[in-house]
Amino acid sequence: MQAADIMSKVVISVAQDTVVADIAKLMLDRQISSVTVVDETGKLVGLITEGDLLRRIEVGTERRPSRWLELVSSHAELAADYVKSRARKASDVMTRQVVTASEATPVRDIVDLMESRHIKRVPVVHDGAIVGIVSRANLIQALSVGARVPIANPQSDRAIRDTLLAELSRQKWADTAGLNVIVTDGVIHLWGTVQSTQERKALRVAAENVGARGIEDHLVHMPALPPL
Repeated sequence: MQAADIMSKVVISVAQDTVVADIAKLMLDRQISSVTVVDETGKLVGLITEGDLLRRIEVGTERRPSRWLELVSSHAELAADYVKSRARKASDVMTRQVVTASEATPVRDIVDLMESRHIKRVPVVHDGAIVGIVSRANLIQALSVGARVPIANPQSDRAIRDTLLAELSRQKWADTAGLNVIVTDGVIHLWGTVQSTQERKALRVAAENVGARGIEDHLVHMPALPPL
């Protein structure tokens, strides 16, 4: 099994000059824990996670080193903490050295990366552009449907998945940012959140029309938050 078989294809990205407050609101609105940062050509240049936004002066959580720690810390380290807690743009708070994978990277290797680098997600890139992201949740979803058991025709399963995702990408009602699809032995497994019973039914109908052997619904109903 490779990254392309389990990755989420819809990735929320921001520009390098996006302000921190807007990034925080985007994470809340889309119920996500990270955003990728791209340049003018769409190439991946960084990643911002919830952890990058924990130490902020706006909420009084900026790092305040003790006198002893100030003495043993380099000026560069202290300056970096200052930037992290006060910078206003994505380019200043993002992690620049992003660990990535390709669509053909074995899932086993992605897990090794997560464990060795102590990270929770790995963007999937093709020629520098983002084509998906693999999170811990994607791996657990794959495990729960028996993804470690070899399947008879992996190409057929991938074709089913790609066909369904392409159909959903054309539908305005489909919030594919909160959805993931895994196909195992011809059975479509739907994961993620939906805001209405109508959306859930529409997802089932779309899945039924791509010729799968069966459908397993693991969706969670989560109504949209009222406007502030």
